[in-house]
Amino acid sequence: MQAGKPILYSYFRSSCSWRVRIALALKSIDYETVPVNLIKDGGQQFSKEFLALNPMKQVPALKIDGITIGQSLAIIEYLEETRPTPRLLPPDPKKKVLVRMISDLIASGIQPVQNLSVLKQVGQENQLTWAQKAITSGFHALEQILQSTAGKYCVGDEVSMADLCLVPQVANAERFKVDLTPYPTISRINKSLLALEAFQVSHPCRQPDTPPELRA
Repeated sequence: MQAGKPILYSYFRSSCSWRVRIALALKSIDYETVPVNLIKDGGQQFSKEFLALNPMKQVPALKIDGITIGQSLAIIEYLEETRPTPRLLPPDPKKKVLVRMISDLIASGIQPVQNLSVLKQVGQENQLTWAQKAITSGFHALEQILQSTAGKYCVGDEVSMADLCLVPQVANAERFKVDLTPYPTISRINKSLLALEAFQVSHPCRQPDTPPELRA
């Protein structure tokens, strides 16, 4: 691997990894991907090697500038502070806090509740219902918030960290067969974002570890 190139430990289907891949693409940061398969071998995130990188045993982890960072929002904030163009957090404090609020709502309030580690605990037959309930409950709140914050995207007309959280979460919703009809604002923003190149190149169907049958 090229010296000095950032290394992203990622799983193609991980929505948290996808957030970071979008940020790296938007900021035109060249990086290497090291796939961590969350299913194979009982989950490669539990290996001794990966544990040394991220004690939480989760992807993503990003090696950059001589440090290793876990947690997708912390990674995005670091990239924002060290490589500020294009910006993902608006300069205005009131807009910035809306971006952070929406990002946290998704990253703390929706995604963890329907994550693989939680689904394993609820039993195979309950997984779909559980995930749907977690997502719809969060999307009801999110739709309401976006109706007052959104322009073309989540907060106004500039792509922000909130949008990087939205698109992967909508993909999760689709995977769990959630009916998106009650969420027109979420659906409209998602569609606009998916038309952008950074959201396409970072898409789960176009990763080095995407299985052939899921490639597009």
